[in-house]
Amino acid sequence: MNSKFQELMTNLDTLGLAKMHAYLPNFLDQINEQELSFTEAMLKLTDVELEWQEQRQVQRIVERARFPQNKSLRTFDFSFQPSINQQKIKSFSDLAFLEKQENLVFIGSPGVGKTHLAIGIGMAACQQGKRTLFINCHDLLLRLHTAYEKGALDRCINRYARYDLLIIDEIGYLPVEHDEANLLFQLINARYERHSTIITSNSELSTWVEIFKNPTVTAAILDRLVHHSHIIKITGKSYRLKATN
Repeated sequence: MNSKFQELMTNLDTLGLAKMHAYLPNFLDQINEQELSFTEAMLKLTDVELEWQEQRQVQRIVERARFPQNKSLRTFDFSFQPSINQQKIKSFSDLAFLEKQENLVFIGSPGVGKTHLAIGIGMAACQQGKRTLFINCHDLLLRLHTAYEKGALDRCINRYARYDLLIIDEIGYLPVEHDEANLLFQLINARYERHSTIITSNSELSTWVEIFKNPTVTAAILDRLVHHSHIIKITGKSYRLKATN
């Protein structure tokens, strides 16, 4: 016959209260030593469980964001890139730009830290419960094109448009076909003044017409990206070259 304690442990397990289940055996000694009341004991136990569940929720949001690496603004070496306004970049982690539906555009040569900064801000968004997705521009265009061929473009665009924060990495790294540029415009337009987008690019905005090969579509994309946006240009050296020295 099970003891009352065993029954309690079973109930906690059945209810999915994993942290309370793991914490309770050792916590019983604290209850006795500190002479905690029932209310004080339950408050501590539920606080432990709530903190654990919040951590798990953040972890799930981070996993769904599909970051290629775990990066944070805290680990970014601002001293190596003096062209960056450190205070301004760190202020983005409070997510005021999300509330205003503003975009962030990072421009700079390969290796200067654009992606690191974008991921760091994306991680801050995840930690505050914001649905975030990181995706390479080429991969995004392939998915949009595939959806278009299958007659599922509207559903695909709606899915990407719903993210609180969408990070599109490496615009301009590869040329964009005329039809792909139109698909990207439709996505950017669907997010315009609804949700924020972070863009990283190794090309100046003035040269994007060469990337998209269509002046009309390029102008339409830039119009929606640049309106309500922060443009951060990084003119420093490559971190990758620094690592090889």
